[in-house]
Amino acid sequence: MLLSFDWSGAKKALLEMRHLKLLTHVVEVARMGSIRKAAEHLNLTPSAMNRRIQDLEAEVGTPLFERRPRGVKLTTAGEMFVRYARSQIAEAGRMKSHVEDLRGLRRGPVLIACSQALALDFLALRITNFQQQHPKVTFDLKVMDHDRALGALAAYDVDLALVYRPAMWPTLRVIASVPQRLVAIVRSDHPFAGRKSVRLSECAEYPVALPDRTLSGRQILDEVTTRRELRFNIMAESNSFEMLRGLVFRGNMISFQIEIGAPSGDLGMGLIGCPVDTRDVPTADLVLCQLRGRGLSVAAVTFAEILAKSLQTVGREQAASSPRT
Repeated sequence: MLLSFDWSGAKKALLEMRHLKLLTHVVEVARMGSIRKAAEHLNLTPSAMNRRIQDLEAEVGTPLFERRPRGVKLTTAGEMFVRYARSQIAEAGRMKSHVEDLRGLRRGPVLIACSQALALDFLALRITNFQQQHPKVTFDLKVMDHDRALGALAAYDVDLALVYRPAMWPTLRVIASVPQRLVAIVRSDHPFAGRKSVRLSECAEYPVALPDRTLSGRQILDEVTTRRELRFNIMAESNSFEMLRGLVFRGNMISFQIEIGAPSGDLGMGLIGCPVDTRDVPTADLVLCQLRGRGLSVAAVTFAEILAKSLQTVGREQAASSPRT
């Protein structure tokens, strides 16, 4: 039960006493679910870590952790405090970046969560170009499904998320979005090669390798095929786009992903993409977003602006090449 928890007073006291390191310790204990494990990770003794947590609880006037025989669990006040701590740690990182920017350093890292479709070419190319202009900026890239990516945003683990069909939480701020067609991935010698579009019913005539159900492309396929009572000849499923491409190339199967990640040029590796007719699968948005109200480092803001412009360009190019139906 949350009693007389003076939030504004606790915040002021913490800022005045410069408890940023202690905030980091609290977040680590919450992440590990154990004072002992967090202490080992931070090179402290468990008794010293426990004493710091107890001093903090006395300072804010309420327990932050429920002690259990096999670890700790956040109390209601603790959950509030950890959200606050994460926001303060992120803000401190942003201010450090601003100071470094004033000194002409422009350092990173820029932390991004992205869908697999962006990993091979789209993001890699933009990062490479960016670092040619800003060589001191580094990147921390996490490839994950849309739900985990949004969770990472909410936990202040990443600055930006670039994901397909995210759930639009009120806490999200959309920086840019671009509609994406679903694309059938086939070998360059497949009968679909060179086609401007393909129907799902045609794809059902061939063996397919599908993304697993944690991925948005699979989810939208399941929605459509269930509604239309269409059955694929599913030979394999995987949460790895690299594996799916290998199956397409080696097994002459068909797989699917969004247009921006379709094989092309020197990265085609003998594969090409054929758009699925939008009468079968409507477009859905690829979204670049951040946590609403969170300040980002100069490097992250600058890179986000570049990504937004790139997405607008991609959208125009894809719209120009889209067949009329």
